[in-house]
Formats: sequence, C-alpha cells, structure tokens
Amino acid sequence: MADAEPNLAALNSAVGTELVVLQSVASSTIAEAGTRSTIYLSTLASGLVAIGFAGRSPALLATLTFTVFPTVFMLGWFTVVRLVDTSVENITVRRRMVRIREHFVSLHPSGPDLISLDNPRTGELGVRYLRSSFLFTMASMVGAVNSVLGGALVALLVIFGGGAPPFLAQTSGVIVGLTLLTATLTYERRRIRSAYPD
Repeated sequence: MADAEPNLAALNSAVGTELVVLQSVASSTIAEAGTRSTIYLSTLASGLVAIGFAGRSPALLATLTFTVFPTVFMLGWFTVVRLVDTSVENITVRRRMVRIREHFVSLHPSGPDLISLDNPRTGELGVRYLRSSFLFTMASMVGAVNSVLGGALVALLVIFGGGAPPFLAQTSGVIVGLTLLTATLTYERRRIRSAYPD
C-alpha cells in the first residue's frame, strides 16, 4: 500500500504534465493553421494587385498571370495539405486530453462536478461537431479559394492558349473549379475520418 501511493502520485504528476504539453501542442497547431492561411491569402492578394497594375500591358499581364497564378495555386495545395495535417493532429491531441481529463474525474467523487468533459457529439462545451463540420475548417476555406483560382487559371489558358470563346472558357473553369473543390474536400474528409472514425 505504501508503494502504491507514491506510484499514483507520480502517475498523476506525469499525466498533469502531459496534459499541459498537449494543450501547448493544440495551441501551436491552431496558431500554425492561422499563420499558413494568412500567408496563402496574403500571397494571393499581392499577386492579384500586381496583375492589376500590369493590366495596361498585355504581354506583361500574360507573363505575370501565368507565373503568379500557378505559383499561388501550388502554394494553396501545399497549404491545404498542411492544414489538414494540423486538423488531424488537433483531433488526436484533443482525444488524448479528454482521456486524461476522464482520469482526473475518476480520482474523486466530486470530480464529475468539478471537471466538465467535452463530448464532440453533444457539444457540452458549446460546440456541436457534426459529420459536415469539416466543411468549415481553414483547410476547406483555403481549398475553396484555391479551387476558384485553379478554375480561373484554366479559363484563362483556354481563352489565351486555345483561342476559345469566353463561354466555353468559363464553363471549363467552372468544371475544373468544382472538380478541384470536390477533390480537396474528399481528401480532407478521408484524412479526418481515418483519425476520428466515430
């Protein structure tokens, strides 16, 4: 019995430290996601401003458009992949924190009254997570903007490269944009479901 008490104290100390570490990781992933989203949107905005200033020179406009848009589009894909990574990491960290809090709740009869456990389905802490919640993540936001950019780039390629009429170019851009958006959301959903199947 004397050995059990120190072991329990050591376990509780280690678990408390782990909870603090996990909270730090969760904060870091959220901060990284915000920073990456800002970098992408700032790069896109700067590129559009630069293209706008080049509007008087068709040669310069074409050069900038077909240099800046593909570069920003690739940056968008890299950003989406990393944002999905941070979402998965955040889900994993959150689940581990819930397990630790469940341990703390079980230590004393007053635990359930003092420590509220979050249930992602019922939203006890104010947020109700549904199967469609992934549509409102930063990865989905950047993916939607990047899909519009990809569709616009294809439309411009069809007009300037193929000499197609505007309606055909716009239709091609819409189809490509919707395809890109579907692919992005499918990728995100699969990654999140693999980490959080229930």
